[in-house]
Amino acid sequence: MNFLDLIWLIPLFPLCGALLMLLFGRLLDPQPASDVAVAAGVEHTHDEHDHHHDHGHGHTHDHHHGSPLKVLVSLICPGMVLISFLLSVGAVWQLAQQTERVHQVIQFTWLAGLPFHMMDGRLATFSADWGFLLDPLSAVMILVVTGIGFLIHVYSIGYMAHDNGYYRFFGYLNLFIFFMLMLVLANNYTLLFVGWEGVGLCSYLLIGFYFQKKSAGDAGKKAFIVNRVGDAGFILGMLLMFSLLGTVRFLDVNTALRGGHFHAETAGFGVLSAIAVLFFVGATGKSAQFPLYVWLPDAMEGPTPVSALIHAATMVTAGVYMVARSAALFQLTPQTLNIVAFIGAFTAIFAATIGLVQNDIKRVLAYSTVSQLGYMFLALGVGAYWVAIFHLFTHAFFKALLFLGSGSVIHAMGGEQDMRHMGGLKDKIPITHWTMWVGSVAIAGIPGFAGFFSKDEILWQTYSSPSGSKALWFVGLATAGLTAFYMWRLMNMTFYGKSRVAPEVAAHIHESPPAMTIPLMLLAVGGVFAGWLAVPGAWGLSERFHGFERWLEPAFASAANEAAKGGAHDASLEWILMGISVAVAIIGIVVARYFYHHKPQVPDTLEKSLKPLHGLLYHKYYVDEIYDFLFVNGLCKGGGEALGAFDRNVVDGAVNGAGWLTRFSSTVSMWWDTWIVDGAVRLGSFTVKLLSYPVCILQTGRVQAYALFVVVGVLIFFGYYLAGK
Repeated sequence: MNFLDLIWLIPLFPLCGALLMLLFGRLLDPQPASDVAVAAGVEHTHDEHDHHHDHGHGHTHDHHHGSPLKVLVSLICPGMVLISFLLSVGAVWQLAQQTERVHQVIQFTWLAGLPFHMMDGRLATFSADWGFLLDPLSAVMILVVTGIGFLIHVYSIGYMAHDNGYYRFFGYLNLFIFFMLMLVLANNYTLLFVGWEGVGLCSYLLIGFYFQKKSAGDAGKKAFIVNRVGDAGFILGMLLMFSLLGTVRFLDVNTALRGGHFHAETAGFGVLSAIAVLFFVGATGKSAQFPLYVWLPDAMEGPTPVSALIHAATMVTAGVYMVARSAALFQLTPQTLNIVAFIGAFTAIFAATIGLVQNDIKRVLAYSTVSQLGYMFLALGVGAYWVAIFHLFTHAFFKALLFLGSGSVIHAMGGEQDMRHMGGLKDKIPITHWTMWVGSVAIAGIPGFAGFFSKDEILWQTYSSPSGSKALWFVGLATAGLTAFYMWRLMNMTFYGKSRVAPEVAAHIHESPPAMTIPLMLLAVGGVFAGWLAVPGAWGLSERFHGFERWLEPAFASAANEAAKGGAHDASLEWILMGISVAVAIIGIVVARYFYHHKPQVPDTLEKSLKPLHGLLYHKYYVDEIYDFLFVNGLCKGGGEALGAFDRNVVDGAVNGAGWLTRFSSTVSMWWDTWIVDGAVRLGSFTVKLLSYPVCILQTGRVQAYALFVVVGVLIFFGYYLAGK
C-alpha cells in the first residue's frame, strides 16, 4: 500500500468521527447535555460519582455509564484517531525510504482565478490548493498529534465517563484533531489557516464545554477573541507575502526565498521583515506568547483532557510549527529573529515566575506550558529551528503526562484542585505518583530524561550560535532553575509530607481506572526515551543518537540549517554549560524539597516577609487587570460608550438636526405658500371682485333695464348739452 499517496486520509478519519457524533451522537449517548454536571459546570467529580454509585445513590445518569451505545462512542472516536496514527506511521516510514523526503499530494485547486495586484504592479491570480505536504517537519507533527491525541482520547474514556455530553465531548476532540492535522499537513499557508482557525473554534468549544458555568464560557470567549488578534496579523502577512512572491505554497515560497533573488534585511526593516513580524504576531496568539498569552491559563476551565490536548501536543504548538515552516523567510530577517528570541526568553521567565506561587495544580502546569513555549521560540529566534521542534516533541510527552496526571489527582481528590488541600498522596495513588514523578524529572531537565536533551540543546544553541547571546542564555538558565523549583513544589505539595486532605475526601481516595493509568504509563515511557533521538554533541555517541537533527535537515535546508549548527563545536564548553544547567535544576529541586517537605513553615514566612512580591506574582503581575482596564473597560467598553455617545450626539444629532431643519424649512415654506403666494392670489381676486361689484349691479341681464339705461343716458346727455347752452 502506498501510504504517501493516502496522506489525505489522515485528517479525514477524525472528521468522520466528528460528523458521526454530530449526526448520531445523541442516539448513541442519550444523556441530556444540560443535566447535573454540565449545569453545575463540574468537571471532576468522578471519585464522588464512583463512590455514590457504589453506595447506590449516585447521580441519575450513572446507569448510562456502561451502556452499549456509550461504549460505541468510546470505540468510534478514539478508533478514528488510532487509524490516523497507523496511517501516519506508514506514511512516515515510506517517506524515510525516499532520498529527498518530500511528498506532495494535491487533491484539487481550492481557490483559483482571484485577481491580485502584486507589489511590482503585475496582476497575478491568487490560487491555493487543497493539497497536502509530507516532509520531515510535518511527519514529526502528525505523529505527535495522532499518537498523543489517541492516548488522550483513551484517557478521556475513563475521565469523562460520568460527565454529561459524552458524545459531544468526543465529537469536539475528533474535530480538533482533524483541524490540527489539516494545519500541519497543508501544503500552503491558506489551507494551513483553515486548520489554524479550526483549532481556534474547537478550543472555544472545548474550553467552554461546561457552557452553563460562567467562568468556562468566559474563558472560551477569551481564548477565541485573543486568538483573533493574532490571526489578524497572520492574514495580513499572507496577503503581503502573496503580493510580493505571487504564491502561498510552501515549496514555491522556499524556492523563491532561497533562490538568491532576496537578500537578508540586515540594514533595515523591509517587506520580508514586515511579513515575518506579522506571522510572528499570529504565532504569539496561537502559541500563547507575551502579550497574547492571557487566554491559556484561563483555558483550565475546560476538562483536563482538553488541557492536555491543547497545551501539550496540538494547538499551542501551531505557532511554533508555523514559524519553523517559515524558516526560509525568518532567516532573511535577522531583526525579526531577534524579536522572536527576546519575546520567547521574556515569556519563558515571566511565566515561570508566576508558576512559583500558584496553588491550583492545573494553573501551575498552564504557566509551565507558556514558559516552555517561550523556550521553543527562544530556539527559533537563534536560528535553531530543529531544536525548537525537538523540544516541541519531548514537551508533548512530558507535558501531556503531567496534565493527565494532574487529572488523575483531581479524579482521586473528588474534584479538588488546590494543592494546599493535598499532600501525602504518594502511596494512595502510586501509578499517578510515579508517572508524574517521571514527567517532573523530565521537565526539570535531569540527564537521561527527555526534557534534559531538548532543554540542554536550546541553551547550548542560545550560547554558541552566531545569532545567540549570553544574556538570553542566562535567562534560559534561570528559567530552568525556576522550572525545577515550581514542578517539585507541585510534587511535594501534592504527594509528599503530611496529608492536608479533608477527612471526607481522604476516605475515598483511590487510583484511577486502567483507561487513565495506561496512557500515563505510555507517556512516561516517552518522557524517558523521547530525548535520546538527539543527544548532545559533546557526548560523542554514534550517528543513531543524532537522528532527530538529521531527520529534520531537509526541512531547514540551506542558510537556516547552517545557522542552527552554529560555529565550531567546543565539546569542553558544552560540558561546562551542561553541568551548570543540571546543577541549577538540582538546586531548584533541592530547595523546593526543603521548603515544602522538610520545612513547610518557611514558605509561609517568606510569603509574609515578601508580601508585595508574592502578591505581584500571585496576581500574575496584574496583567489581566491591566488588560481589563486598558482594553476591556477602556478600549472596548469605554471606546464603545464613546462611540455610542458620538453616534447619539454627532451621527444621530446630524440626522436629527437635518430632520428638524427639513421640518422647519417645510413649515416656513408652507407659511410662505399659504400667506404670501396664496394671499397675493386671494388679494388680487378680491380686488377684482370688489371692482367688478358696480358693474355687476348694472349687468342685470334684462332688456327692459338696458333700454331704461339707454333712455336715461340719452336724457342725461341732452340735459348736459342743453345746460351748456
